[in-house]
Amino acid sequence: MVYYIVIMNLLGFFLMGEDKRRARRHLWRISEKSLFLCSLLGGSVGTWAGMYVFRHKTRHWYFVVGMPLILAMQVGLLAVLYWQHLYKL
Repeated sequence: MVYYIVIMNLLGFFLMGEDKRRARRHLWRISEKSLFLCSLLGGSVGTWAGMYVFRHKTRHWYFVVGMPLILAMQVGLLAVLYWQHLYKL
């Protein structure tokens, strides 16, 4: 599980950097759906970090609001799952 999360976050970070590179060179871009999908599948920290490291998609409100929201929902879900496991509800 930990390896999966690490890989997804590295992938999210890489995808943001690669999309920024492609944007500068006017090449075929990575779809916004793919960026959000990577975030939803566990790469929200990496994708969010990539936004600010590469200064990419920071003017789009749906990224500025969406990425932290996805992260907050994932943290909340993990907290609920941990709490249920801890108290075996």
